[in-house]
Amino acid sequence: MTAEAAVALLPEWLPQQRWFAGKNQPIDSVRAVAATRLRDTDPEVWHLLVEVAQGDRRDTYQVPVSLREHYDDRLEHILLGDAEGRYVYDALHDKEATAELLQRFADQDRVGTLSFHTEPGASLPLGESSLVLTHEQSNTSLAYGDVALLKAFRRVVPGINPDIEIHDALTRAESEYVAPLLGWLDGSWVDGSGQRQEAGLAMLQAFLTTATDGWALATTSVRDLYAEGDLHADEVGGDFAGEAERLGFATAEVHAALTEVLPTRMLSGDDLVAMAARMRSRLDAAVVTVPELTQHAPVLAEAFDRLAALDEAVAAQRIHGDLHLGQVVRTVVGWKLVDFEGEPAKSLAERVALDSPIRDVAAMLRSFDYAALHLLVVDHPGSDQIAYRASEWAERNQAAFCDGYAKAAGHDPREDVVLLRAYETDKVVYEAVYEARNRPAWLAIPLAAVERFATDPR
Repeated sequence: MTAEAAVALLPEWLPQQRWFAGKNQPIDSVRAVAATRLRDTDPEVWHLLVEVAQGDRRDTYQVPVSLREHYDDRLEHILLGDAEGRYVYDALHDKEATAELLQRFADQDRVGTLSFHTEPGASLPLGESSLVLTHEQSNTSLAYGDVALLKAFRRVVPGINPDIEIHDALTRAESEYVAPLLGWLDGSWVDGSGQRQEAGLAMLQAFLTTATDGWALATTSVRDLYAEGDLHADEVGGDFAGEAERLGFATAEVHAALTEVLPTRMLSGDDLVAMAARMRSRLDAAVVTVPELTQHAPVLAEAFDRLAALDEAVAAQRIHGDLHLGQVVRTVVGWKLVDFEGEPAKSLAERVALDSPIRDVAAMLRSFDYAALHLLVVDHPGSDQIAYRASEWAERNQAAFCDGYAKAAGHDPREDVVLLRAYETDKVVYEAVYEARNRPAWLAIPLAAVERFATDPR
């Protein structure tokens, strides 16, 4: 059976996948731009890179498939279909296929257009069965026992993958605040214009046992506070401030490590003017999508005007780029930062651009606000007492995070008043647009922040 027969099944299958970005537009065509056979015995395994055409849009996706001679009941949920007398399955859910992938990493194999790499001294869990994790939205991750995690990037963008790049740099720097990188997969293909492209396709890293994501921990603390409506945030058994401080410390340590292993620069006055202009442009566009912003738009824009007028150079470096409580996990040995891909909606050039670490700080401060208020707007609308407690919780944990950051960095991010407020405002504008388009019931959260910023513009 040829790979083309499997590709013919994709136009119907792709729109059903959570990670497929073009669900709202018909598929015009799907064609293989690279096809590498990794196993020739049953189940036969092919690694496919396919170009999906949707109007003027062209996206490349990674779709490994396994081809079986006999139908397998256990794999019914990941069946693409049958072709030429063979059953075609999503190989990342097929344990025999994923065992083949792990062996290729161990061999540091180069096959077809694929190159498997491992970090020096990495120990791989050969023989461990894999299990796909269900929390991923834009990628597919699978655990090999409790030893290693393979993260496959489904939508592939040409260039160095920032998640792989930063994990590689921090692993070599022996940072204790990330899961060590064990290996990664590179691939190449020829796109529709005839240009050869290269990209990182997957990363293999240590599995973080006993890990709980920060959002779950923070919102549990908020629920405890809501259940004790007469108590202050620091009086409730689930007080989160200690963890928030430790998270701030860990974030600053990661920022410091990144300055040691990846490039840095100083942003000039012209750079800040250009940054402020981009922020202003996003605000102008947001007002069209979210008319509720109109009233306060002039005051919000003042934060960007102050940034443009800032008369000092600003240190810039590689940062996380999409930091929030869902991008950090707490293990028995402390906090770890995960998912360094940056904001999915941004281009690769934007995601790898050097920026101030204050952007990450601002994003985390906004995440604490979300953790405090999302249960309020969903379950307790109109409760002034709970609203007061929620704001108190957010302010307490935001302060604790900054305290921890200051201890590690030797500089309090709250002292960068102009920069911090500009980044916070830009983030709130982004949130308002996102919620208006995707979760209208949550729009009250960024709008509440907009009103606070308007009355306290700093």
